[in-house]
Amino acid sequence: MGYSLNIAQADALLSALAKDYRVYAPRRFRNQGRYSATDVIRYGEVGKFSEIVWQQKSDYPAKEVINPIQQALFYFTEDEYRESKGPAKPVLILARPCDINAQRVQAKIFAGNGGFTDVYYERMREKVRFAMMECNGGDDTCFCVSMGSNKTDEYSLAFRFSEEGLDAEVKDPDFAAYFAGMPQSGYTPSFVEENELKVTVPDLEDKAVRQALKKHLMWKEFDGRCISCGACTVACSTCTCFTTRDIIYGDNPEVGERRRVTASCQIAGFDQMAGQKEFRATAGDRMRYKVLHKFHDYKVRFGESHMCVGCGRCTHRCPEMISISATVNKMNAAVSEIKSGMAKQ
Repeated sequence: MGYSLNIAQADALLSALAKDYRVYAPRRFRNQGRYSATDVIRYGEVGKFSEIVWQQKSDYPAKEVINPIQQALFYFTEDEYRESKGPAKPVLILARPCDINAQRVQAKIFAGNGGFTDVYYERMREKVRFAMMECNGGDDTCFCVSMGSNKTDEYSLAFRFSEEGLDAEVKDPDFAAYFAGMPQSGYTPSFVEENELKVTVPDLEDKAVRQALKKHLMWKEFDGRCISCGACTVACSTCTCFTTRDIIYGDNPEVGERRRVTASCQIAGFDQMAGQKEFRATAGDRMRYKVLHKFHDYKVRFGESHMCVGCGRCTHRCPEMISISATVNKMNAAVSEIKSGMAKQ
């Protein structure tokens, strides 16, 4: 069923939803950007139409709601420990198709990784419903169409925003009551069919080609460009790496909490083992690992789409202006060069 709501009706809808759900959507946080007197757009709770930023892509993904940067796992004292509590109230997240598809990736990693289920992710994810926000095509860093993540049917509601209000589709009957008395329409959602930016992911099935690619000189470029800050992975819709940290309360080292904290494979020392051994000691090595993981390894392991959904946030957040799309296209050119060389041998 489709509906067409003005701003006052949209506010009434959000107010009614907020009684039963914690409603999250992209919001503008004033003067909290990475430069002085700049804003940042990230997910936060909303209660009014005017709080939702729908005209542009958020700087950080919807995964922050489900898999936050810091999360308490359990609390401990000298004699016992207590697991942290999951969300008591259901959650409704307004997200674009790429972010909804990104949760399919995260679910594979957290809830289907070798038969092990991450209880902290699962207890949150089972409380979440999605309202799909129609996308206007993104910006010049988006390439969702190339990655096949521009469409989704995994949502309960769909919204199309405008200056006058919003159009809505109710797909899940559980939400029908919230639209009682609202003006009906013939609205059905549409999806992005083409991005300004296009990416070609190379075929890496041939092991000899992969081995040659790992040694290709293109990765050396990043030794002088990448500063290993990890901003790209924090902004990534699908990255899941984390570490744990114990927070001590007061002076007693045996009383406190253990937190899961977002980590990054791009930061030096992430893969350090006993004896100070690092498998990826240079920025180029770390970049190669990340790119191949996103565009080969994940798909081989889980047998579906690539890990990257083409949201382009990593490009947008990189202080060195490293473009993931340009890197993948350069990798594709390197693979073509490698295969051509092999054919001549």
